[in-house]
Amino acid sequence: MPRYKNVDGVNVQFTAEEETARDAEEAAWAAGQAGREMAQIRQHRDSLLRETDHYGLGDVTMSDDMATYRQALRDVPASNTVYADATWPTKP
Repeated sequence: MPRYKNVDGVNVQFTAEEETARDAEEAAWAAGQAGREMAQIRQHRDSLLRETDHYGLGDVTMSDDMATYRQALRDVPASNTVYADATWPTKP
């Protein structure tokens, strides 16, 4: 199926070189999907860890439940590859 671009209000069909370049861009985008998913998982995980960082200070005793929760958060990227399917632990 041919692709078109808009040039000064007129639809112009892509040249063969433009089609090849666009195919390469789309392939690169698709190949990067896994990396984007993992980045999103890590970003959310890091946010949840930051919320509990104060429990790790020297003058605060971290409960076993909180230590288990934080470890479970750190383990999320190892067991998930799709953000929508990630199972997030419940904060104690």
